[in-house]
Formats: sequence, structure tokens, C-alpha cells
Amino acid sequence: MSSEGEDFHRRMSIRNESTLTEFLLSGLTDQPELQLPLFFLFLGIYIATIVGNLGMISIIVLSSQLHIPMYYFLSSLSFTDFCYSSVIIPKMLVGILSRDKSISYAGCNIQLYLFCVCAISECYMLAAMAYDRYVAICSPLLYNVIMSPQVCSLLVAAVFSAGFTLSMVFEGCLLSLDFCGSNIVKHYYCDIVPLMKLSCSSTYIDELLVFVVGGFNLVATSVTIIISYVFILSSILRMHSKEGRSKAFGTCGSHLTAVVIFYGSLMFMYLKPASISSAIQEKITSVFYTIVIPMLNPLIYSLRNKEVQNALMKLLKRNTSS
Repeated sequence: MSSEGEDFHRRMSIRNESTLTEFLLSGLTDQPELQLPLFFLFLGIYIATIVGNLGMISIIVLSSQLHIPMYYFLSSLSFTDFCYSSVIIPKMLVGILSRDKSISYAGCNIQLYLFCVCAISECYMLAAMAYDRYVAICSPLLYNVIMSPQVCSLLVAAVFSAGFTLSMVFEGCLLSLDFCGSNIVKHYYCDIVPLMKLSCSSTYIDELLVFVVGGFNLVATSVTIIISYVFILSSILRMHSKEGRSKAFGTCGSHLTAVVIFYGSLMFMYLKPASISSAIQEKITSVFYTIVIPMLNPLIYSLRNKEVQNALMKLLKRNTSS
């Protein structure tokens, strides 16, 4: 066995009998031949995520025709996705190539908290975007009054406030756990489910809190989205103009696509007891909502949105002509 392998296995057998100072992240795989391909794959995804989300924010900021509530929420979603991927991927990339797979106890706490902030904020942001579409389609004459700049700012502030506040529950669960055995987290980042599996204390209350709070976030936001789209669909079906129905479906299609992918993976991950999920299932599911979705969202909203495409073309023509 190589000295690198001996060092890793020596550190993996660490026992913490007093105060735990670090965890070891096992990563996506322990097969050496896959490390380099995975590094370049996820580096490419991360670059695409950064360019896509910061590009979307820039287009919205620089294009006056996009200064409406729908794109204000979309720019906030892009900011959330940018933070989301940045909390997870850089540390994962370092872990793929480095001999040092460790993350400090404090670093693990910070990563878990910021991850939860981004995940919860994304849930509520998607719900706010669904409400915006409901007002735009069902009450178009009152849209500018109901979705005033002040209301939009308050909604976005409420979204991030919910993220920062509700994430404290998950952070509290981690702080309440006792670790006296292996410190190997069978994951590529610090998530509450694999961390609970390492605890040598009872995790019943923590599992219950994760299920209740996670379930509340998912159910409250998904019910808001479902109710909004029931009214939206009803209004669209009553439209006499085929062009009007097509435009209404077009503005909602991107959002619905993002919602289905994001909520599907989150529900599969968290709305079940931690004891019945396997490490492989957790990793595969997590890749979707921590890595793939932040990359896909800008593509979904740009490829399916003529207004964003037109705004981008105008910006490019302006830059080339100047």
C-alpha cells in the first residue's frame, strides 16, 4: 500500500475520546483512476455554474427591459445558486486531488449552515417566483401594484431571512451530537444525514427535527407553488387567444422545470428516515441539487426565455458596435 493510502487509512481510524477537532470527507469515490476525470468534470461544471449565474445577474442588471419583478427574483435565484455551488464544490475539488481529506469541526459546522441557508432560500425563492407568476397571469392589471419594488424587496428579504433562521435548527442538531467513534463522513461535504450516522449518542430527536423542519420547508413551499399553478392553469385555459396561452405557458415552463428537478431530489433525500438511506444514494441524489441544478438553472431560464435571449443579443450588439 502506498504511503498516501497508509496515511489516509491511519487518519480514518482516528478515535475521538474527548473533543472532536476534524472530520474526514470520504468524497464521491475512493477509486484512484476516477479521481482525475471527476476533478475535471466537476471543475467544468463549477466554471459553467459561475459563468452562467453571474452572467444571468449581469444581463438582468444591464438590460433595462428586464427590470421587472420576474427577473428581480431570477437574479436573486442566480445569486443563491452561485453561493450554493461555491459552498460545496471548491472544497470537494481540493479533496479529490489532495491527500488531506480533512475538514475541521468548525469548518464542517460552517459548511453545513451555509449549505442549509442556500437550500432553504432556494425553496422559498422558487415559491416567491411561483407567486409572482400567479399575480402576473391571474391579475395582470394589478400586477405592478401588487408586485411593487417594495413588495419584491420584502419578499426577497423574507426568503433569505427564512434561510438564515431555519438553518439554525440543522446547525443545532449537529452541535447536539456526540462523536466518540469514527470521524469519517461518508459524503463529499458536511450534511446532517451522514453526520448523524457517525454520532454515538441517540439521534432520534435530531432525526425528528430534520424530518419536521425539512418537511415543513418542502411542504409549505411546494404547496404554495402547487396552489399558484392551479390558479395559473385555470386562467390559461380560460384564455381565448392561442398566442396568449403559449406566452403564459412559456413564462411558466422554465420555472416548473427547475421546481420539479430541485424538489424531487430534495424530497428523495430528506423525507425519509436517515437509517434507511445508503451512502451511495445520498451522494448521487446530492449531486443533483448541490452541483447539477445550480448549473442548469441559468440554462433553463435562458434557453427557454426569449426576453433573456433578446436582452443578451442587444448587449452583445451594443458592445461590438461601441
